[in-house]
Amino acid sequence: MKHVFFGFCTALIVCASPTSFSNIAPDVQLAKEYEKQKPVSDYLISEKYDGVRAIWDGKLLKTRSGHIIHAPKWFTAVLPNRWLDGELWAGYNNFAFVSSLVRRKVPDHDNWQQVHYLIFDAPDPLLTFEQRFEKYQGIVNGLHSIHVKPIPQHHFTNKAQLDEFYTQVLLRGGEGVILHEKQATHQAGRTAQVLKYKPKFDAEAIVLAYLPGKGKYQGMMGAIRVKTMEGVIFNIGTGFTDEQRMSPPAIGSTITFQYQGLTKYGKPRFASFLRTRDAL
Repeated sequence: MKHVFFGFCTALIVCASPTSFSNIAPDVQLAKEYEKQKPVSDYLISEKYDGVRAIWDGKLLKTRSGHIIHAPKWFTAVLPNRWLDGELWAGYNNFAFVSSLVRRKVPDHDNWQQVHYLIFDAPDPLLTFEQRFEKYQGIVNGLHSIHVKPIPQHHFTNKAQLDEFYTQVLLRGGEGVILHEKQATHQAGRTAQVLKYKPKFDAEAIVLAYLPGKGKYQGMMGAIRVKTMEGVIFNIGTGFTDEQRMSPPAIGSTITFQYQGLTKYGKPRFASFLRTRDAL
């Protein structure tokens, strides 16, 4: 439910129970942050594309939270009868464009022409990631599709090679890289077998409450109080547009925020709102 503010209520905090969804979320892998956990040679490394995560279950295209993506039939017609995991991507700095397409129940065929489905996994509990890479690369290349492509994986022997690749990705407008442990089998949830290496960290949290704005934000939301998946509670007051302050993320929804490390008390440092996740 959207919340529109035309004069914020006098209570300091507005709370409600978390919302629930009837859709069943796929058992996807989620990446942790890269902190030199293992030698670089233990990983296959790829560019991290800032698109919309999309899981093909063999019949339907879904977001990672389980919502159906109403892509054109011609877009999904080439996809095989097996699970694929990837990103819907339309070029650098185009997340908002793809996100708006994904939210529509009636597909915009012309705009979908600009979207690529970039595959980075073909989940299988019996195969290592190195084996899964060979599998998804073969499957996707065999489709001969102009809009479905495999994400290349690279092998580096040392941190200097990783950093050179990382720098190249950032220079062309990318947001970072992903490290998949070669010998790891697929594990649902957040796992150290998949790591992201980015200039800023990001994480997710549940919206617990609104705090009223002051000064130029009088009558709007000033900040949101959130709780991370680890149970840390704190406020986020930056990163919002005026429109988002008038209609902030729903209480109970999941948001993604950026931060620059943790304080000595374990709270995210310089946390900034990035986007609402559950709306996808």
